[in-house]
Amino acid sequence: MMISAQGLRKSFKDQVVLDGIDLNVAEGTIFSLLGPNGAGKTTFMKILAGLLEPTSGRVELDGVDILRHPEEVWARLGYLPQDFGFYPNLTGAKMLRYLLELKGVGADGGMEALVLDLLERVNLSAAADTTLRKYSGGMRQRLGIAQALAGNPRLIIVDEPTSGLDPEERQRFYRLLAELASTRIVLLSTHIVEDVGVLCSRFAVIRGGKLITQTSPGAACRALAGRLFEGSAGGSELARIRQAHCVTQDVLVEGRNRVRIFMPDGIAPDGFEATTPALEDAYMALMKTDSGVLELA
Repeated sequence: MMISAQGLRKSFKDQVVLDGIDLNVAEGTIFSLLGPNGAGKTTFMKILAGLLEPTSGRVELDGVDILRHPEEVWARLGYLPQDFGFYPNLTGAKMLRYLLELKGVGADGGMEALVLDLLERVNLSAAADTTLRKYSGGMRQRLGIAQALAGNPRLIIVDEPTSGLDPEERQRFYRLLAELASTRIVLLSTHIVEDVGVLCSRFAVIRGGKLITQTSPGAACRALAGRLFEGSAGGSELARIRQAHCVTQDVLVEGRNRVRIFMPDGIAPDGFEATTPALEDAYMALMKTDSGVLELA
């Protein structure tokens, strides 16, 4: 199974939101679209889900044009949008049943059995009779995944799934997505670099509606080897460094800023030493420079 986007473009009046996206994703993987808020990620996901028509381009699922035949993807799709609405006075089980009925999902063993099975799969059985107003953010996300799993979809699209989750809930969600990806395509849209490093063997970076690279976390970090440097800076120095160099990270340690900078020529400024790149460094370098200087593969 493969989903493929070719020359995908979307404009709203004079604003270009997506500008010629080409992307292929095969079964058995979690593929992430990484980029800042407003980069076009949600628009891209909605087009892949058959919920929004592009201005031009094609989207194919196993060679079938799903823009002309959206039913081809709807029958095999599980979708968790960024903002998923719940009725706070309903219990988890009643909310899930309502969502399944809206989707038209049936079950040979009856709806109650299906609801209980889905809640078990996302570790919410103990909270089946708890009202949603008492659910944590992570529990609500897991309930959203439960409805996305109904009908055993081959394609699962999740948009900003870990935003607002605490570290423990995020880890639970990571494990759930990794399990689901073994026999499906899971497409993940996020602005959180940690999500990509933990889950994805490959990812794409989108900036201003353009897909600027497709690579792996390892390759992205290797591309910075010998060109990433770290040093200390006071408050006034930091402003100067930001103007002169591509700063990928700065954190306060013992009252001073520890600054990491990307130097395409590999020459360290005075007071800076070579350091081991992290995925966040590569992402910030892509956001702030011409992506060609990284030569990602």
